[in-house]
Amino acid sequence: MADITEKGEAGKTAFQQQLMFPIGEKNPYNQFFDGQSYLAPVSEKQVGIYNVTFEPGCRNHWHVHHAKSGGGQLLICVGGRGWYQAWGEAPVAMTPGTVVNIPAGVKHWHGAAADSWFAHLAIEVDGEETSNEWCEPVDDDAYAAMGK
Repeated sequence: MADITEKGEAGKTAFQQQLMFPIGEKNPYNQFFDGQSYLAPVSEKQVGIYNVTFEPGCRNHWHVHHAKSGGGQLLICVGGRGWYQAWGEAPVAMTPGTVVNIPAGVKHWHGAAADSWFAHLAIEVDGEETSNEWCEPVDDDAYAAMGK
């Protein structure tokens, strides 16, 4: 039987058994990720809430949520182990229950630990004139230095 350190369909199936939210389909924004990610809408009414799932080692590129006012993003880890890092700050380990508030204008990335699947709810914070800017990939050596 597969465990949550295994990539691919077997690992995905094993990880799904631990989650209360669906993993969903391959992420349509995967060109901004290193590795495979999945996206499942949880709610698209009133507040956008999405379950984003990452295979072991998968992470998104540095990015910024812009807004004229309000805006930003809220992450809530719902399974596995992962990382969040704001530009110029130390990485923050994420495990189930970890909540990260990301104000608009903060350059950051988030993704799985090297040896674990990872899922978080991504909640869009309401704002005026919101947009998302994708930047460079996370440096492989810096990511590897974080360890497992």
